[in-house]
Amino acid sequence: MQFAFWSCSNDMEQVQNDDFANKKQTKEYLERANRYMVSQEKEKINDYIVNHKLDMVETGTGLRYRIVNQGDGDLIKKGNIVALDYELRLWDGTLIYSSEENGKKVFMVGHGGVESGLEEAVLYLHKGDEAEIIIPSHLAYGLLGDGDKIPPKATIVYKVKVVENQIIN
Repeated sequence: MQFAFWSCSNDMEQVQNDDFANKKQTKEYLERANRYMVSQEKEKINDYIVNHKLDMVETGTGLRYRIVNQGDGDLIKKGNIVALDYELRLWDGTLIYSSEENGKKVFMVGHGGVESGLEEAVLYLHKGDEAEIIIPSHLAYGLLGDGDKIPPKATIVYKVKVVENQIIN
């Protein structure tokens, strides 16, 4: 009785190495494409700010905000429950959502449920503050939009007033 053995381990190793290289190249391409889209959106935000003569603070994530009227309450911190009167608009001024239509936006800061850009922005605010916030798409609804009124890759503009800042121990 004779047995024949052969191994395709070298072939399998080559397939795995090629697969790894292709995944790495794809990842690098997607990272470059993402950086390009973010830089294009940043230019668009800069143009918007200049055209509207706004004086805004830019954070490290690309979020922009400005305090329109300063409140006198406590600074918002993670874990606090906040309530906002708000208007949410697109670039062209189209009103998308508002507290007048949908009620106040109430959430616990740092626990999700709202755009990550809005969670970041409220950490710069105090109870009573009124602010304008520009949230780039990667901090808002991303590549897909909200599936309703906010289109894909939309930069959004919030006008908010902090009406409640409940500190939770």
